[in-house]
Amino acid sequence: MSEHRKKNPMRAAQAAMRPAPVRRFYKTVGVREAEGGHALTLDGRIARTPGKKRLAARSHAMMERVAEEWARQGPALDPADMPLTRLLNAAIDGVARTMEETRGEIVRYAGSDLVCYRAEAPEMLAERQRHAFDPALAWAEEALGARFNLAAGVMHVAQPPEALAAVRAAVEAFDDPAALAALSAATTLTGSALLALAVAGGRLDAAEAWRAAHVDEDFQAERWGVDEEAMARREARWREMEAAAEALRLLRID
Repeated sequence: MSEHRKKNPMRAAQAAMRPAPVRRFYKTVGVREAEGGHALTLDGRIARTPGKKRLAARSHAMMERVAEEWARQGPALDPADMPLTRLLNAAIDGVARTMEETRGEIVRYAGSDLVCYRAEAPEMLAERQRHAFDPALAWAEEALGARFNLAAGVMHVAQPPEALAAVRAAVEAFDDPAALAALSAATTLTGSALLALAVAGGRLDAAEAWRAAHVDEDFQAERWGVDEEAMARREARWREMEAAAEALRLLRID
């Protein structure tokens, strides 16, 4: 054990609780049709999720990307390097059983959406928010027919029922558990259903939505300095966001 961990019992305990790495147990990776979808194969056998279900999706393009994650693994599997696999596992083992609840949670985000809350001062931050948030609001009005109310500060503002109904209708169109799981992940990672839907609709890319979601945080970092641990956590979340956006893109075009 390193001297640093000896001096930091919390980190030593966390390290001891980490599960042992899973050694690579397969040689070949492939994708094949299976019951109306496309399944991952390892050494010719269909792979399974942690819940023992087929690791499969409707989209062949998405499964090819999942296969790439498995193929590039070394002697030990690195879950952090398999974000699409983790997303698909969550879709199959979780979201597929809770589609309506997942849709409802996304709509609730729209009821207090990040992009609707604006700083009054300083003006530089307010301007950055306008530049970052307005494209998602403009897309919602153009694509969904939904106009949202803006609020100054953090005081809650009620949104028009018609706007929330439009978001609900858009979310209802996500009938594929993998797509809904990706939309849910993008929503929770950004704090905004509108940013997530704009990514799903091709109006914003992952990086644009990510910058918008962190415009306040980045402004504060410029003024007070960067928290290295917070940035490391943010980088891990970015990989999840990138995977969610990629899944939405693949499922949209396939």
